[in-house]
Amino acid sequence: MSGTTTISPYQRGRAEGDQALRSGLLDVAGDLLASGGSAALTMRGLAEESGCSTAVLYRLFDGKHRIVQALYREGFERLCRRLETVEPDRDALEHLAALASAYRRYALDEPTYYAVMFTRAVPEFEPSEEDLEYARRSLQILLDAVSDAQRTGRLGGPDAQHVAHVLWAAAHGAVSLELAGHLHDDADAVFTDLIVAAASRFVPPTH
Repeated sequence: MSGTTTISPYQRGRAEGDQALRSGLLDVAGDLLASGGSAALTMRGLAEESGCSTAVLYRLFDGKHRIVQALYREGFERLCRRLETVEPDRDALEHLAALASAYRRYALDEPTYYAVMFTRAVPEFEPSEEDLEYARRSLQILLDAVSDAQRTGRLGGPDAQHVAHVLWAAAHGAVSLELAGHLHDDADAVFTDLIVAAASRFVPPTH
Protein backbone atom coordinates (compact mmCIF):
# COMPACT_ATOMS: atom_id res chain seq x y z
CA MET A 1 0.00 0.00 0.00
CA SER A 2 1.52 3.29 -1.05
CA GLY A 3 1.01 6.63 0.66
CA THR A 4 1.46 10.26 -0.29
CA THR A 5 4.71 11.80 0.90
CA THR A 6 4.72 15.51 1.65
CA ILE A 7 7.96 17.17 0.68
CA SER A 8 8.89 20.20 2.80
CA PRO A 9 10.43 23.36 1.27
CA TYR A 10 13.71 22.34 2.88
CA GLN A 11 13.72 18.85 1.36
CA ARG A 12 12.74 20.21 -2.04
CA GLY A 13 15.46 22.83 -1.83
CA ARG A 14 18.11 20.31 -0.85
CA ALA A 15 17.39 18.49 -4.10
CA GLU A 16 17.81 21.67 -6.15
CA GLY A 17 20.76 23.30 -4.42
CA ASP A 18 21.37 26.15 -2.00
CA GLN A 19 20.17 28.86 -4.37
CA ALA A 20 16.80 27.22 -4.84
CA LEU A 21 16.64 26.48 -1.11
CA ARG A 22 17.38 30.10 -0.31
CA SER A 23 14.69 31.31 -2.71
CA GLY A 24 12.14 28.90 -1.25
CA LEU A 25 12.97 29.94 2.30
CA LEU A 26 12.53 33.59 1.36
CA ASP A 27 9.06 32.84 0.05
CA VAL A 28 8.20 31.15 3.35
CA ALA A 29 9.67 34.13 5.24
CA GLY A 30 7.47 36.41 3.16
CA ASP A 31 4.41 34.35 4.03
CA LEU A 32 5.23 34.62 7.74
CA LEU A 33 5.68 38.36 7.40
CA ALA A 34 2.41 38.75 5.51
CA SER A 35 0.40 36.68 7.99
CA GLY A 36 1.88 37.85 11.28
CA GLY A 37 3.94 40.97 10.71
CA SER A 38 7.55 41.56 11.69
CA ALA A 39 7.17 39.82 15.06
CA ALA A 40 6.19 36.57 13.33
CA LEU A 41 9.37 36.47 11.28
CA THR A 42 11.80 34.66 13.58
CA MET A 43 14.51 32.11 12.92
CA ARG A 44 12.63 29.48 14.93
CA GLY A 45 9.33 30.23 13.23
CA LEU A 46 10.91 30.09 9.78
CA ALA A 47 12.63 26.81 10.63
CA GLU A 48 9.37 25.24 11.78
CA GLU A 49 7.36 26.55 8.84
CA SER A 50 9.89 25.47 6.21
CA GLY A 51 10.87 22.15 7.75
CA CYS A 52 14.56 22.81 8.18
CA SER A 53 16.85 23.42 11.13
CA THR A 54 17.84 26.79 12.52
CA ALA A 55 21.44 25.75 11.85
CA VAL A 56 20.69 25.72 8.11
CA LEU A 57 19.04 29.13 8.37
CA TYR A 58 22.02 30.62 10.16
CA ARG A 59 24.34 29.13 7.55
CA LEU A 60 22.36 30.77 4.75
CA PHE A 61 21.28 34.04 6.38
CA ASP A 62 23.07 34.57 9.72
CA GLY A 63 20.02 35.99 11.50
CA LYS A 64 16.71 37.81 10.96
CA HIS A 65 18.30 41.03 9.70
CA ARG A 66 19.97 39.11 6.86
CA ILE A 67 16.68 37.43 5.99
CA VAL A 68 14.95 40.79 5.68
CA GLN A 69 17.88 42.14 3.70
CA ALA A 70 17.63 39.12 1.40
CA LEU A 71 13.87 39.71 0.98
CA TYR A 72 14.59 43.33 0.06
CA ARG A 73 17.26 42.43 -2.49
CA GLU A 74 15.33 39.49 -3.88
CA GLY A 75 12.31 41.73 -4.35
CA PHE A 76 14.23 44.12 -6.55
CA GLU A 77 15.90 41.28 -8.41
CA ARG A 78 12.47 39.86 -9.24
CA LEU A 79 11.22 43.29 -10.26
CA CYS A 80 14.19 43.67 -12.60
CA ARG A 81 13.51 40.30 -14.17
CA ARG A 82 9.87 41.26 -14.67
CA LEU A 83 10.77 44.58 -16.31
CA GLU A 84 13.38 42.89 -18.50
CA THR A 85 10.67 40.72 -20.05
CA VAL A 86 9.18 43.83 -21.67
CA GLU A 87 10.39 43.89 -25.26
CA PRO A 88 11.64 47.34 -26.41
CA ASP A 89 10.72 46.78 -30.08
CA ARG A 90 7.76 49.16 -30.05
CA ASP A 91 6.99 52.85 -29.97
CA ALA A 92 8.93 54.53 -27.15
CA LEU A 93 5.79 55.68 -25.32
CA GLU A 94 4.20 52.25 -25.69
CA HIS A 95 7.37 50.77 -24.23
CA LEU A 96 7.09 53.03 -21.19
CA ALA A 97 3.44 52.11 -20.76
CA ALA A 98 4.34 48.41 -20.96
CA LEU A 99 7.04 48.87 -18.31
CA ALA A 100 4.52 50.59 -16.05
CA SER A 101 2.09 47.73 -16.55
CA ALA A 102 4.80 45.19 -15.73
CA TYR A 103 5.66 47.14 -12.58
CA ARG A 104 2.02 47.05 -11.47
CA ARG A 105 1.69 43.35 -12.29
CA TYR A 106 4.79 42.58 -10.25
CA ALA A 107 3.47 44.49 -7.22
CA LEU A 108 0.14 42.66 -7.37
CA ASP A 109 1.80 39.27 -7.83
CA GLU A 110 4.45 39.78 -5.12
CA PRO A 111 2.80 42.06 -2.50
CA THR A 112 4.94 40.87 0.41
CA TYR A 113 8.22 41.53 -1.39
CA TYR A 114 6.80 44.87 -2.54
CA ALA A 115 5.95 45.77 1.05
CA VAL A 116 9.50 44.99 2.21
CA MET A 117 10.90 47.03 -0.68
CA PHE A 118 8.79 50.14 -0.22
CA THR A 119 6.68 50.26 2.96
CA ARG A 120 9.08 49.39 5.81
CA ALA A 121 7.17 46.19 6.53
CA VAL A 122 9.99 45.43 8.98
CA PRO A 123 10.48 48.81 10.72
CA GLU A 124 13.85 47.92 12.22
CA PHE A 125 15.37 47.16 8.82
CA GLU A 126 17.27 50.06 7.30
CA PRO A 127 18.64 49.37 3.80
CA SER A 128 22.33 50.07 3.37
CA GLU A 129 23.82 51.92 0.45
CA GLU A 130 24.68 48.54 -1.08
CA ASP A 131 21.06 47.42 -0.64
CA LEU A 132 19.83 50.58 -2.35
CA GLU A 133 21.91 49.66 -5.39
CA TYR A 134 19.44 46.84 -6.01
CA ALA A 135 16.67 49.42 -6.16
CA ARG A 136 18.63 51.57 -8.59
CA ARG A 137 19.03 48.67 -11.00
CA SER A 138 15.30 48.54 -11.58
CA LEU A 139 15.14 52.31 -11.95
CA GLN A 140 17.92 52.10 -14.56
CA ILE A 141 15.64 50.05 -16.82
CA LEU A 142 13.05 52.82 -16.70
CA LEU A 143 15.74 55.48 -17.05
CA ASP A 144 17.09 53.84 -20.21
CA ALA A 145 13.58 53.70 -21.69
CA VAL A 146 13.01 57.39 -20.92
CA SER A 147 16.36 58.28 -22.47
CA ASP A 148 15.40 56.38 -25.62
CA ALA A 149 12.07 58.22 -25.76
CA GLN A 150 13.82 61.56 -25.42
CA ARG A 151 16.43 60.64 -28.02
CA THR A 152 13.72 59.79 -30.57
CA GLY A 153 11.74 62.93 -29.77
CA ARG A 154 8.76 61.12 -28.25
CA LEU A 155 9.45 62.74 -24.88
CA GLY A 156 10.96 66.09 -23.96
CA GLY A 157 11.24 67.55 -20.52
CA PRO A 158 14.27 68.03 -18.27
CA ASP A 159 16.86 65.33 -17.61
CA ALA A 160 15.83 61.70 -18.03
CA GLN A 161 16.21 60.93 -14.34
CA HIS A 162 13.60 63.53 -13.37
CA VAL A 163 11.13 62.17 -15.92
CA ALA A 164 11.80 58.60 -14.78
CA HIS A 165 11.19 59.60 -11.15
CA VAL A 166 7.87 61.24 -12.07
CA LEU A 167 6.69 58.15 -13.96
CA TRP A 168 7.87 55.84 -11.17
CA ALA A 169 6.09 57.96 -8.56
CA ALA A 170 2.88 57.86 -10.59
CA ALA A 171 3.00 54.08 -10.96
CA HIS A 172 3.97 53.53 -7.34
CA GLY A 173 1.25 55.82 -6.03
CA ALA A 174 -1.51 54.10 -7.97
CA VAL A 175 -0.25 50.63 -7.09
CA SER A 176 0.03 51.49 -3.40
CA LEU A 177 -3.59 52.66 -3.31
CA GLU A 178 -4.67 49.52 -5.14
CA LEU A 179 -2.79 47.23 -2.77
CA ALA A 180 -4.38 49.03 0.17
CA GLY A 181 -7.80 48.22 -1.27
CA HIS A 182 -8.85 51.78 -2.12
CA LEU A 183 -9.37 51.63 -5.90
CA HIS A 184 -11.55 48.51 -6.18
CA ASP A 185 -12.99 47.95 -9.69
CA ASP A 186 -11.58 51.25 -10.96
CA ALA A 187 -7.94 50.26 -10.48
CA ASP A 188 -7.18 49.48 -14.14
CA ALA A 189 -8.57 52.77 -15.43
CA VAL A 190 -7.00 54.85 -12.65
CA PHE A 191 -3.58 53.32 -13.26
CA THR A 192 -3.77 53.79 -17.04
CA ASP A 193 -5.04 57.36 -16.82
CA LEU A 194 -2.41 58.35 -14.28
CA ILE A 195 0.48 56.94 -16.32
CA VAL A 196 -0.83 58.61 -19.49
CA ALA A 197 -1.24 61.92 -17.65
CA ALA A 198 2.25 61.75 -16.16
CA ALA A 199 3.86 60.90 -19.52
CA SER A 200 1.81 63.55 -21.34
CA ARG A 201 3.42 66.20 -19.16
CA PHE A 202 6.66 65.60 -21.09
CA VAL A 203 5.35 64.95 -24.60
CA PRO A 204 6.58 67.75 -26.91
CA PRO A 205 3.78 69.87 -28.44
CA THR A 206 2.95 69.22 -32.07
CA HIS A 207 2.88 72.11 -34.54
